Amino acid sequence: MCILLQACSTRPPQDLVNVNVNHVSQAYAWEMQGKLAVRTEQDKFSTNLYWLHTPTRDRITLTTMLGTTVLSLTRDPSGSTLQLDGNTYQDSDPQRLLARLTGWSIPIDTLPLWITGQVSATDVVTKRDDAQRPISAHTHAATSPWQVQFKSWQQQSGAELPRLLDVNKDSIRLKIQVSQWQALAPKDNQITNGVAIATEGILSE
Repeated sequence: MCILLQACSTRPPQDLVNVNVNHVSQAYAWEMQGKLAVRTEQDKFSTNLYWLHTPTRDRITLTTMLGTTVLSLTRDPSGSTLQLDGNTYQDSDPQRLLARLTGWSIPIDTLPLWITGQVSATDVVTKRDDAQRPISAHTHAATSPWQVQFKSWQQQSGAELPRLLDVNKDSIRLKIQVSQWQALAPKDNQITNGVAIATEGILSE
C-alpha cells in the first residue's frame, strides 16, 4: 500500500468534550487510539489506528510509526470519502469503497460495537466469561460470517472494554489493540445519567 506523507490530525470536533461513563453504551461518541494488524492472502501489515465514532460520523486514520498518514476514511450522512496515495475517492458505502481501493474489507458498521465489547442484535455470542462478557461471537450469516474474539479487557474512561480483539472472515484477519479510549459528549449536554465530565483528555494530540 502506498504511503501518503501527510501530517495526521486526530483532534476531535470542538463541539464534543471528554467524559467518564459507567458503561460504554452511555457514551454519546468516542475516540480511540491503538494498533491494527491486517493479514490477507496478498498482504500483511500493521499500522497505528485512530477512530472517532459519533452517531452520524466516523473518521478512521491509519498512520505509520513515524506519524505519517497511510489512509484516511470518513463517513457522514453525505457519503464516504477515502484519502489514499494523494488521491481522494468517494462512495456511498465505506466498506465497498475500502475494498475497491485496497483489496481488503473491514466490517465498519459493526466494529464500533466490537471495539467497545458489545455485539449487535444480529450477532450470535458463542461463549461468555464468568463476568458474562463475550469471549467469542459471529455475525448472523448463512455463509462466511465474521468471527470476533475478545482476547482481554481493560478499564478506560470509567468503563470496561476490550484491550485486544481478533476479527476474522475467510482469508482476512484483523487484530485490534485498544491502547486509549475516551468517551465523548456534546459540549452543551455534558452530564447525563451515569455520565460525568472527565477532568483530563486522553487523546489531545
